[in-house]
Amino acid sequence: QVQLVESGGGLVQAGGSLRLSCAASGSISRLNDMGWSRQAPGKQRELVARQTSGGSANYADFVKGRFTIFRDNAKNTVSLQMNSLKPEDTAVYYCYWKPTYGTSYYWGQGIQVTVSS
Repeated sequence: QVQLVESGGGLVQAGGSLRLSCAASGSISRLNDMGWSRQAPGKQRELVARQTSGGSANYADFVKGRFTIFRDNAKNTVSLQMNSLKPEDTAVYYCYWKPTYGTSYYWGQGIQVTVSS
């Protein structure tokens, strides 16, 4: 089992920045993926960014150039630096963890990000 605790988020004006962080604990496999998804009211959950323990990162097109994902493997944490935020970024953001060679996903409780016009 893996437990995830998210922090950060909140309310920010358009153009502002926020940083989300997520700490994993439990049965951590050395080779793993961590990332962030989000879900806005009335919409499907969508992947925002992910990064492997080896450092390879992927971003959704709608955040490229604005968001940066980074990890601290020694601390089993992943963070998402969100810059140039837009109102359409408003959503609940969920951290996830999965072993690279497994299919099980573990999710945090979610954290609210609200961007005002």
